[in-house]
Amino acid sequence: MNPRSARLRALLAEGGPGIVPGATDCFTARLIESAGFPVVYVTGGGTANTYLGRPDIGLVTLNELAGLVERIADAVSVPVIADCDTGFGGVANVARTIRAYERAGAAGLHIEDQLFPKRCGHFDGKSVVSTQDMLYRLQAALDARTDPNFLIIARTDARGPEGFERALERAHAYLDLGADALFFEQPRSRDELRIVGETFRGKPLVANMVERSKTPMLPEAELKAMGYSIILYANSALYLGAFAIRQGLQVLREQGSTQSLFHRMISFDERQALIGLDKADAYERDLVDRVNRHGKG
Repeated sequence: MNPRSARLRALLAEGGPGIVPGATDCFTARLIESAGFPVVYVTGGGTANTYLGRPDIGLVTLNELAGLVERIADAVSVPVIADCDTGFGGVANVARTIRAYERAGAAGLHIEDQLFPKRCGHFDGKSVVSTQDMLYRLQAALDARTDPNFLIIARTDARGPEGFERALERAHAYLDLGADALFFEQPRSRDELRIVGETFRGKPLVANMVERSKTPMLPEAELKAMGYSIILYANSALYLGAFAIRQGLQVLREQGSTQSLFHRMISFDERQALIGLDKADAYERDLVDRVNRHGKG
């Protein structure tokens, strides 16, 4: 079993982890961990944007996402929660997805009720499968996991295409079947966020804070008081990075150098420290010393 799955369960039992930023690469994941966040999220939409340079419309494959999850889980020591879209096919595909994410080192994932090819949860034009078909997906996911602590989060995207009340009905069905947590995508107001929190009080709930989109941005303390224990900021690092990169590249183009930006960049030494160059070098020195001592003995 993955000890980080147990750690994630412990955090949820304590009412947290609270804010969970998203990463699309190992470097960003290390930045998130070094900033003190107890969990890292692997974002499917951000992966489509960065890995493929394409929108979040169901283009990322199981192998691409599972491979990224594996690399990020290897790069950090905190639990990793990952997006698995619709499970990448029928119930057999869902089962394969669960096994792949477990092997990759994820502590949990969320699976949604959209019709494939899916769309970003904050896009218009989404469609969802029937409640019964989503229950088949969820049961396949629950059956396939080998680590009982591996967190399976049921996500409903029905708020857009079917309305708020119908999405609540779906959420009840998903939790009744045995999903560990609920991800109610795209509440449209503070009142809808509150109702979801009150309706499913006591269950681990996910709030997805998407900057300048359909769900209002509320502070962590307010969301936790409503009952949300996982608060995703799935692509905040991506937005921040894109803003800084675009500005910096403009300066480089205009000035022919990045020297005026040094105060806004991490240093070469900070970069190497973040990725553990000192530990890698120390290990090599220790290895050489031990092998040489053994040879002399």
